[in-house]
Amino acid sequence: MYAVIETGGKQYKVQEGDVLFIEKIKAEDGEQFVFDKVLAVSKDGSLVTGNPVEGATVSAKVLGQGKGKKIIVFKYKPKKGYRRKQGHRQPYTKVQIEKINA
Repeated sequence: MYAVIETGGKQYKVQEGDVLFIEKIKAEDGEQFVFDKVLAVSKDGSLVTGNPVEGATVSAKVLGQGKGKKIIVFKYKPKKGYRRKQGHRQPYTKVQIEKINA
């Protein structure tokens, strides 16, 4: 059994027990989080779709918050003396999928 959920403007195909790094959500470590926007659910070999699917939720446990690897944004224009260097670390939330309710 799997489901397709949407969070943070992205879609994820999840199964029970999966560990995901998603866009940061406001939740504490160890807290339960419920994804309401379930776009598709496969149950008993059939696929049910919707936007969102009626009565379907996905429960997850928040494992932690963190920041991704640092990336460097460097802007440069030749022969003009224009250089701009900026770093960025994207925040994320690590979650474990516990139950797919369909």
